[in-house]
Amino acid sequence: MNTSKVWYVTGASQGLGLILVKKLLKNGYRVAATSRDAHTLSQAVGLIDKDRFLPLAVDLNNLDCIDESIQQTLATFGQIDVVVNNAGYGMAGTVEEISEQDIKNIFNVNVFATIDVVKSVLPVMRSQRSGYIINIGSVAGFVGAPGWSVYSATKAAIAAFSEVIALDVKEFGIKVTVAEPSGFRTGFLTKESLALISSKIEGYEAVKNTQDHYLSANGQQPGDPDLAAEIFIELAESPEPPMHLFLGNDAYIRASKKLTDMSAELEQWKSMTIGADFK
Repeated sequence: MNTSKVWYVTGASQGLGLILVKKLLKNGYRVAATSRDAHTLSQAVGLIDKDRFLPLAVDLNNLDCIDESIQQTLATFGQIDVVVNNAGYGMAGTVEEISEQDIKNIFNVNVFATIDVVKSVLPVMRSQRSGYIINIGSVAGFVGAPGWSVYSATKAAIAAFSEVIALDVKEFGIKVTVAEPSGFRTGFLTKESLALISSKIEGYEAVKNTQDHYLSANGQQPGDPDLAAEIFIELAESPEPPMHLFLGNDAYIRASKKLTDMSAELEQWKSMTIGADFK
């Protein structure tokens, strides 16, 4: 295990990000971690070791602020080897009832912030001719559930972005993985991490039933965030990490079913698909 590597982790003051940072520090890695409040982050981590831990107050919706945090990390540690784009939150509700501003806000955090962090760190990794980027997506970005349309759209965007950026940067020795978990016991379904817009429109029963199902599962999700953090550390040591990594048995089942269904549908409509070309 190469503990000389430097990790840069966003959204690190709670949930999976916090667990990952603590585990990295426990294993001897050097870590730059971002949150909106560096003091709160330091208290949450509980370790003040300036040689290995750099807490950063970063507004992820401000590219200049992101650039500055990257430069602070380089000034402190001299390199950046692994980036984990973990910052983000959930949103449930019907698209009719989610305001335009709320939609823009979640895209700003879940999508544009991730793109901006990658944009800011790529010159560093290109110069090093090495690096590893883990973008935290969701199985919802591949197999959505009723009522999660906007959130799923953000995570589908992260998956597509990750796939193509991996092709773009492969020649520089930079690797990319999009991690796509199902339900993990991280506080994702709490009011601090989930924007819940209750439907007041008659009908939308599938949406309402699914919301009730997910909310009742809070604190009982099968996914273990400690194991997820260990998996990320293992991935960073792998010479050929996966492009997509679904995490959790539920994610595996849902993704497998969709792949089977998509394959069958593709073949069913093959003649129409290829019939769209010039004859």
